[in-house]
Order: sequence, then structure tokens, then C-alpha cells
Amino acid sequence: MPGVTRDDAPLLADLMPWSVAPLRLGRGWPTAPDPATLKARWDALLRAEGPARETLFEPTRSRTIHSAVPQLPGQPTGTERLEQASGPYADPVRVLAAPFDEQWLIPDHRLIDTARPELWRVADAHQIFAVESAEGLPLLATSLLPALRAGRIRPLYRRPGGREPNLAPGLLEHLADRLGLTPTPPDVLAWTLTAIRPDHTVPLTEDPGLWSQGVELGHRALWLLRRDGERPKLPGGRRPYVRAPLPSRPLTAVYDPEEETLHLDEGRVSPVPPEAWDFRMGEVRVLEAWFAARTAETAEPGTLAAIAPAAWSQSWTSELLELITVLALLSEVRSRQTELEINSPITTTDLRTANVLPLPETSRKPASILEHTEEGPAGQLTLL
Repeated sequence: MPGVTRDDAPLLADLMPWSVAPLRLGRGWPTAPDPATLKARWDALLRAEGPARETLFEPTRSRTIHSAVPQLPGQPTGTERLEQASGPYADPVRVLAAPFDEQWLIPDHRLIDTARPELWRVADAHQIFAVESAEGLPLLATSLLPALRAGRIRPLYRRPGGREPNLAPGLLEHLADRLGLTPTPPDVLAWTLTAIRPDHTVPLTEDPGLWSQGVELGHRALWLLRRDGERPKLPGGRRPYVRAPLPSRPLTAVYDPEEETLHLDEGRVSPVPPEAWDFRMGEVRVLEAWFAARTAETAEPGTLAAIAPAAWSQSWTSELLELITVLALLSEVRSRQTELEINSPITTTDLRTANVLPLPETSRKPASILEHTEEGPAGQLTLL
């Protein structure tokens, strides 16, 4: 998007001021592509005793089986030390484990080095998390709790229930005055997804037509990134299908660009548009990384991470077909975004003149939330 010098465009950090550093899991085994694997790993951990349990757990300076930690907000897990644990594990939750890769996580604070409880407190059906990325897309968006290695996480809302937008105070009102429209918090996020640059500056415009065009593209990107609602279709109503049955555990993924076919060993999926196969985050093809996360045997034998699904699941096939479609359509959206040229800019200087900037320091901190009790270590009450 040419037309605004980088010094004039406001920073994402000024438009969505409250941010949280990414989660630091500390160990890979509490996440998996399927819930059954997580239950098997948890059961294996509890069958072990003493030093064997400690070794399987993979202790770090932040977490050992002797650590005393509170529950994660909204997650009714045990709070006794893991060395004493004997009960069932917490029901897994869906998370974004890598770009475009939705997996499952055991939501147990005892298993996670740095869980960022402030994110769990605002995670609900209304929330959208914007995740900074340095590779491929400058910004991802997800309805799921982000558990990937990435940049800072910026929730769209500071409180549960879609309350108190995480936007610069006065920004919505200033945009409404300049545009003659009534932008909503999701509209601002949609525009941000369209306009953001690799250096995380976000050009704004007072041109209502351009704004509407960018917001429309951004909402389509949001729909694809969040995968909400009706399953998307390729242009012309096409959808990828399994043309030859997938083996019980495919080991290789090979793409044929002439036939637009993805070969998973002797299994075949088509049509797979080249844009979907070539969609990358940095140097990594998203489809290859997604496939490897479900098939690569990289864990050391005898570890909990080595406990893996015995066979390819039907749910993975459905996820793969949808991901192919999402990547193809998102590639089209990206190409249309690059064609937009900012005119009539709203600059950082304009925002300062309107007293939208500088930000009050409180806007960069989480809201105080006490909407339910949280159990501390060994059943004590956590006070916020």
C-alpha cells in the first residue's frame, strides 16, 4: 500500500494498545493434533511414579512436578502438585498451535511454563486474537487461544463478552468523524489486516470508499483465518476432494502442479490450486508444515511426545480439505490487498492533534476482571 510514508502511519501498538507476550509452553507433549493422544500421554504420566514421572514431565526452571500453581482462569483442573496427581486430566481445548494449524492443548497450568492467565480470562466466543508475525503475514487473527511461537498477542476486547474494545481511546469516534461512517471494533481489525505493513505500521484513510473496500477485504480475511460459519468454496464452487483413499498413515506429501493434485503416498487429493500449495509463512509451506505436524516421527522414544496417533484420522482429512480452500482464497485476498493505494491519510500527527494519541498508560495494561473465582495452589482462592 504506497501513499503514506512509514513515519506518518500509526503503529499497531498505538491502535491496539494492550498486548501480551506469547505463551511459553516449555514442553511439547501437552499439545497434539487430536484429544485421544493427549489422554494417552496424561495416563502414561500418572502411571509413572517418583523420578520416572519427573523425567517424563520434562521439568524446566519454571515447572517441575513439585511446582505449586493456580488454575488457569475458566479451567477446572486440579491444583495439587503433579507429584501427587492421580485424577483425570482437563478436557483439551482447541488452540492455534502454529500458523493455520489448529490443535489441542491440555489446559492445565501445571504443565505450562508461562500460560499468560490474562489471555485465558478474556478468551470466549466473542474474542478475536490478533497475533503479530514476522514472516509471511504481518498479522494473524484467530478465535482460538494462540499457543504458537510468534510476536505479541493483541485481543480485540479487554473484557469477556465482547466488552471494552482494545483500541486507542477515542479512535472509533475520530474515525467516525473523518469517514462519516460508524466503524465497529471488528471493522478496525479488518482494516488493520488489510493495511498493516511488515514493520507493523497501519496506514489509515479518511476516504470512506477506500475504507469500505479495505474493511470488506479484511472481513473476508477474518472469516478465512477464523474459519467461522459455512465452509468456504473455491472459485466456481469447486472443492477439493479425496480422489484416491488415503493410507492409514501417509508419510510423504508430493504436489503435482499440472494435475493440481496432492499425493499423500498413494492417496490423492484434488483440486489443490498452486496458490494453496505455495502459500508460505516465511520459507515454510503451510501445507507441508501442517502435514508434518501429524506424520513426522521426531520425538525421542520413551518420551510422552512419542505417544502419537496410530493412524490418520478422518477429521484430519476434513481439516486438510478446508485448509486447502482457505489458503487458496486467502492468497486471492492478499493479492487484492496489495492493489489498494492509500489516499487522504489519517496520520499519527492527526491522531495527536485529535488527542487520540498519546495513549493513557492504563490502555496498555489489562482490565481488572473478577467475574468468577479462580482456584489457587492446593485449593486456595485466587484474588485478582
